[in-house]
Amino acid sequence: MHQLTHGDIKAATDRIADRTRPVTLAPLDPGAIRTGHRDPLDERPEQPCQVWIALEFMQHTGSFKARGAQNFIQAHRDAGTLPDAGVTIASGGNAGLACAWAAQQQGVKATVFLPTTAPAVKVAKLRGLGADVRLTGTEYAEALAACEDFAATTGALASHAYDHPLIAAGAGTLLEEIHRQIPGLDTVVVAVGGGGLFTGVATAAQHHGIRTVAVEPQNCRALNAALQAGRPVDVTVDSIAADSLGARRTSAMALHAAQQDGVYSVLVRDEEIVRARQALWDHRKVAVEHGAATALAALTSPDQPVDRELQGRPKGPSRSYRPANGEKVCVVVCGANTDPTDLIKIRPEEH
Repeated sequence: MHQLTHGDIKAATDRIADRTRPVTLAPLDPGAIRTGHRDPLDERPEQPCQVWIALEFMQHTGSFKARGAQNFIQAHRDAGTLPDAGVTIASGGNAGLACAWAAQQQGVKATVFLPTTAPAVKVAKLRGLGADVRLTGTEYAEALAACEDFAATTGALASHAYDHPLIAAGAGTLLEEIHRQIPGLDTVVVAVGGGGLFTGVATAAQHHGIRTVAVEPQNCRALNAALQAGRPVDVTVDSIAADSLGARRTSAMALHAAQQDGVYSVLVRDEEIVRARQALWDHRKVAVEHGAATALAALTSPDQPVDRELQGRPKGPSRSYRPANGEKVCVVVCGANTDPTDLIKIRPEEH
């Protein structure tokens, strides 16, 4: 197993420089996020936490995935290992969009396998990028099996939605940019599906002494289950955020990153994800997919906060994360490939 290093992320940063959009950060209003119980031994004056949201949904193709896809294809271009058959990938949507975009940038063909449950908006965007779209099965795992068969038959270069060091390293460039913009950052909060974004962000964060809060839907908990089992295991996928976070099994790379100090696992309920997504629209007019709102839900959920002493291996699942006195936190809002019509609510007084 390749264990991702900060050197991998630095190499990716150099490789994709000027090929991706730098992340924009926006501070939340003071007091928007409640802090946890204050440590009685903390002698500093009481002060609110500072929270920023990283607007990574403004990235090319509408999600962070563009970073890993660009790093993957550019690395193979540099090595002379891009085949005539092009690249292929299985994806719930966002990774496929990113792969198709990066392939188009490099002038190569992309064949993308998606489950039939993928949102129509993502399928339409894929075709708009010139990808050959194949809808197969109802879960990501089934689309992946079809993709692997296609690669073996045609010689196409198989990319992966999350379980590849070049993909994870590309995702990790996001934390490098965040770290440069927020001196003294304490914590980064990130949603987890298969674990590519988490692996890259957590690896870079650990290098800089920043804690990582890994947030999953309660019923899409591949990383949390792997932490409890001590190995990657299959989980049931049943969440409103399953189209982007619905991996049945996390990667060994992600598990390794999650087992390091300073990583905390949080599970949030679907209703909290919906509430956080609606809040982003109501207060910021930001329309994001449910997977992107999952990270924010960890800070807005009213349930049991994480026990910092248990370092991501809680006796029972933590349901929220409460920043400490004066803590600097950045929440990654990672994708916006969604149908926004359910966000726009016309209230009676607006008629």
